[in-house]
Amino acid sequence: MIDDLHDLASAATARIEAASSLDDLRALEADLLGKKGRLAEVKKQLGGLEPDERRAVGQQVNDVRTTIETAVGAKRAELEGEARRARLEAERLDLTELGPFRGRGHLHLVTQTQERLEDVFVGLGFTVSEGPEVETDWYNFEALNIPPSHPARGMWDTLYVDAGAPQTVLLRTHTSPVQIRVMQRQEPPIYSVMPGRVYRRDTADASHMPVFHQIEGLVVDRGISFADLAGTLEAFTSAYFGGSIHSRLRPSYFPFTEPSAEYDINCVFCEGRGCRTCGQTGWLELGGCGMVHPNVLAAVGLDSETWSGFAFGFGIDRLALMRHGVDDIRELFTNDVRFLSEF
Repeated sequence: MIDDLHDLASAATARIEAASSLDDLRALEADLLGKKGRLAEVKKQLGGLEPDERRAVGQQVNDVRTTIETAVGAKRAELEGEARRARLEAERLDLTELGPFRGRGHLHLVTQTQERLEDVFVGLGFTVSEGPEVETDWYNFEALNIPPSHPARGMWDTLYVDAGAPQTVLLRTHTSPVQIRVMQRQEPPIYSVMPGRVYRRDTADASHMPVFHQIEGLVVDRGISFADLAGTLEAFTSAYFGGSIHSRLRPSYFPFTEPSAEYDINCVFCEGRGCRTCGQTGWLELGGCGMVHPNVLAAVGLDSETWSGFAFGFGIDRLALMRHGVDDIRELFTNDVRFLSEF
C-alpha cells in the first residue's frame, strides 16, 4: 500500500504539472483530494490494518496529501500569473501619439495673455513678482491706506477665510498686496509687475466672475512723476495693441494712490471712430492708476520725501476678451474645447 501511495504521488504530480488552465487544475484537485479520490479510498482502508501498519500508512497518506496540495498551489500561482498577463495584454491601451504634435494641447487663452503682457513689460525694463493668494487684512487693505473704518472697503466684496481672528485672513481682492511685499523685501529703485489670480464676492455674468486675473505694475524711484506714469502706459499701449492705439488718463479716486486716474485706450475694434462696443465714444476703460500714496510708502518704511512712485493695474481676462473680440468673460472658464481650440 505504501508503494501504491508513492506511485500515486508521482502520477498526481505529473498530472498537475500538465494542467493547462485553472479549470483543469480545479477538476484535477477534486479528483485527487476529493471524497471520491484515491487518497480517500486509502483512508477508508486504514481501519482494517494492524496498528503499526496503520500508523505508517496514515503518515504516508498525509505526506502524499501535502505533496499534492503543494504542487496544486504552485501550479495555481503559475496559471493565475499567466491569466493576469493575458488579461492585461488584452486590455492594454496604446497611448503613444499618433504623429508629431497631433492631439497636443496648448496654453489657455488667459495664460497666453498673461505671458504676452509679461513679455511686453519685461521689454520695458520691469521684473515679474508673485505673492500668495491667501492674504492678511494688513497686506490687502491696511498697508494700502484702507483701514478698517475706511469707506473704500465697500469697493471690494471680500471673501474671508476661516483662519485666525475673524476677518483677518482673506482671498486677495487684488494683486496690490504683492506691491507691499516687494517694497518690504527690496530697496528702491523698483520696477516690477505683479500678475495673478484674485477673488471677489461677485455674481458671474458677461463681464464679472468671482475669480479673475489682474496684472499690476509698481515703480518706486527718485524723482518719479505723473508724467512718467502717463509715458509708461502710452508705451505699453503701443507695444501691446499696436501703434494705432493710444491711451488717456481721467481723474479718479483710489485710496492707495494720489492723484489717481482711470486708464482708457482707443477702442481696439473701431480704433477710436466709435462703435457699439465703446458706446460710440471711441474709448475703452482698461484700469486704474496713480501716484503711490505717501501713507503706502510709510507703511513699508520708505520716506516719501526721498522716494516717489506710481502704480497701475488692469484685468488680464478683459484684455484677452478685447484682443480676441469675445463678449462674455464666462467663455474663459467653461472649458469648452471648441472655444479654447480657436486660440
